[in-house]
Amino acid sequence: METRALLAIVLSIAVLAGFQYFFGSQLQNAAPGANATNVTGSHHSPAVAQTGNNSTSQPGISRPKSKPVKKLVKLPEDMETKGKDVVVDTPLFHAVLSENGATFRHFVLKKYRQDIDENSPGVDLVNVSPPLLPLGVKIVSGGPIDLRSRFFRADRYKLELKDGTRPVSVHFVSQLGANATLVKTYTFYPDKYLMDFDMEITGADADRYTVFLYEKPYNASTRYVFSGPSYYAQSTGLEEISLDKPGESHVYSGELDWLSYGDNYFMTALVTADPKGPWDVRITLLNDEKLTESTLSSRVRGQVQGNALTLCKMNIYIGPKEIERLKKVGHNLSKAINFGWFDPIAKPLLYLLNFMYRYVHNYGVCIILLTILIKLLFWPLAHKSAQSMKTMQKLQPKLQKLKEKYGDDKERLNKELMQLYKTYKVNPMSGCLPMLLQIPVFFALYKVLLQAIELRHAPFMLWINDLSAPDRLMIPGVEIPVVGGVPVLTLLMGASMYLQQKMSPSSLDPTQAKMMQLLPVVFTFMFINFPSGLVLYWLVNNILSIIQQYYVNKFTD
Repeated sequence: METRALLAIVLSIAVLAGFQYFFGSQLQNAAPGANATNVTGSHHSPAVAQTGNNSTSQPGISRPKSKPVKKLVKLPEDMETKGKDVVVDTPLFHAVLSENGATFRHFVLKKYRQDIDENSPGVDLVNVSPPLLPLGVKIVSGGPIDLRSRFFRADRYKLELKDGTRPVSVHFVSQLGANATLVKTYTFYPDKYLMDFDMEITGADADRYTVFLYEKPYNASTRYVFSGPSYYAQSTGLEEISLDKPGESHVYSGELDWLSYGDNYFMTALVTADPKGPWDVRITLLNDEKLTESTLSSRVRGQVQGNALTLCKMNIYIGPKEIERLKKVGHNLSKAINFGWFDPIAKPLLYLLNFMYRYVHNYGVCIILLTILIKLLFWPLAHKSAQSMKTMQKLQPKLQKLKEKYGDDKERLNKELMQLYKTYKVNPMSGCLPMLLQIPVFFALYKVLLQAIELRHAPFMLWINDLSAPDRLMIPGVEIPVVGGVPVLTLLMGASMYLQQKMSPSSLDPTQAKMMQLLPVVFTFMFINFPSGLVLYWLVNNILSIIQQYYVNKFTD
């Protein structure tokens, strides 16, 4: 039974590693109770409504008296192609918007580098090229008007915000007709990745508007977790959309909190001011390079002031998936951080790590403290288990005699064995129970270390400069095949596991015992490409188990 339990543990971790490697980009991160699903291919929700152009204005709202614009006005060629850039600089990011479409050309995060090199540039969350830039719009005003590449004249070209300064807005104005204009307004804050986004039309009516997001995968190395478009609504929970073939689409209509594109670390999200909507979402895979077009469309429900009609008011979040920051935004944006089935365990672990980091300022030390805390919680059970295993070892002669006496009578043998266990108050499965209970914690921590941006590029000490990456000690002039460097932490973890196994009493027969000696070797190979933070957790856990086993062996009978 002990052998089978340990074998089950090994197979469970092997399946996790193998499945993550081959199918990580299509994981179905369905958290219990959260209704989170991963949808592949074309899908229609029960309340789908196509985002067509024949919608009518919402009743009860007066419209401007001027005639609706039915055709685009042809602009001079230089105005169509030579829009200037608007530069926005805050303590958190450096953004560049174009007058062509009033869209973002760049959005560079200052506090997050592309790699661990100190001279590495910041992460740019806009990785598409004109004319398909994020936050272009279409409107329906008499007929469809595509404004994604349309010239918008900006009222300023340089916005610089410093800590403590007031929010600053930039207005982009596009001429739709002789007496009609559309204004897109962005309002930036010095201490937020969140911005306000408003649209207003003057001198014309409008029935409907659509906002576009265009993105490709931020990082090809994020195959182990979901990367792509997603949205959240109270009725559906989190929906993560995976499309396989160019031209495939996913559509949804109903209430909506937000629509986004992101990976495990960063996201770009349209956050609705009125979740009830109804809102129409269409997500389409455009090409083999995984370029995705996501659209958010709604009927105009704004108010009219004078000759101006408010088309929409919403928020835009472009930045890191920090759980505390997203919770402050509200609108369930923190639901974008999804650890799948392990969410109920992983989220508390992440909160606890962040709490510890406020005081020790080193996530490696936080992992060590977390491991000690988990070990203390399991200490009584593990201590009783170790004592039971030691008693089982002492009972081996009696067990052998029973097997010799009742070897041909399985029913009688099992009855005598149960009586023996009851007499000496031992459980043959108790040796594996603590490890089995820690497996969910192990998997949850694995998800945290793989997805939590707080641990991205987080250094520990010596050669370990990124707890979210495998540990490698690079030796100058020496190149190690396959792994590149020496996985020192992983080798220490394997050695500690072997020592723990040698110290632990065992009721296995010699053949089984020799088979189990291979377990540290198997674990070492499986852990080679795991995040170094996870290996650190397992190493510290082994060391604490060795200390506990030494105490049991020396001071208990």
